[in-house]
Amino acid sequence: MVTRLRKNERGVALLAVLLGIALMTLVVVDFAMTSGLGFVEAANQANELRASYLARSAIGVGLGLLAVDAEHSSRVNALERSLRSRNRLLEEPRPDPHWLDAVEHETAELAVAVAGLRVETMRRLEAVLAGRTKSAFPAAEIALDGWIEKLVPGHPAIEIEERYRAVLRDNRARDAAAGRTLDGPHLTDLKVIYAAKGITAADASTGEQKALLIGLVLAHARLIAEMTGLAPVLLLDEVVAHLDPARRVALYEELLQLGTQVWMTGADPALFAEVGTGAAVIEVASGQLAPKQRTTGSASH
Repeated sequence: MVTRLRKNERGVALLAVLLGIALMTLVVVDFAMTSGLGFVEAANQANELRASYLARSAIGVGLGLLAVDAEHSSRVNALERSLRSRNRLLEEPRPDPHWLDAVEHETAELAVAVAGLRVETMRRLEAVLAGRTKSAFPAAEIALDGWIEKLVPGHPAIEIEERYRAVLRDNRARDAAAGRTLDGPHLTDLKVIYAAKGITAADASTGEQKALLIGLVLAHARLIAEMTGLAPVLLLDEVVAHLDPARRVALYEELLQLGTQVWMTGADPALFAEVGTGAAVIEVASGQLAPKQRTTGSASH
């Protein structure tokens, strides 16, 4: 079943897929599993995935970054190309030091620019989170754990660039052996703290992680709306699963207050009963979409 919250006024909406993309590193992580994995090892990996569910990969703020600077995406792509160029040079038996100097000079400039924009976006997102004092979803504290990002607020960009160039130059042999660059903003993570308990999101329960994530998604959507004047379209898959009725009502109310279009999916129509007549319901069956009539306070199958 697919539920879509209606919005009467027209406008251009930004598409924000916020539940599946990696926040802040903008690096694709490849997961490989061999056919010989045993059940115990698979269970361990599942536990690790749950622990990092929120802290590493559940929060997407890419559009928030683009709202601060429309050139951010091209700058990130340029940084990735520069890092690949450096890695290819390091694969050579005797890499040209002059070429390496030139590539690392560019890499450092791009790295600090990317890190600086991340810091600014986090500052703005923190302000939105601080204003969510009456939300049914728990407050979160966020921070970037990269050393470059930590230097940005108190040091000139040129100084940070020189430090990073020195790191790249001093670790050429290490990076050559590893086949990749082992230091830089491409490895930065977003740290999320469950403020009420003072614990990291990775140490919170699955239910607490989901509540934290929903709060961050709502804050991120509001940030985009404030910065661009355009409310983003939200795509929320199984977002109400495992939420109690009170929190489901609170979620629907906050989504309506955003004044945006929201698509929610779920397998149990009863979970959307609290939406009432404020949403259109579409049933997906045998590859076909069929609109369903609803009555206030009930969900149709």
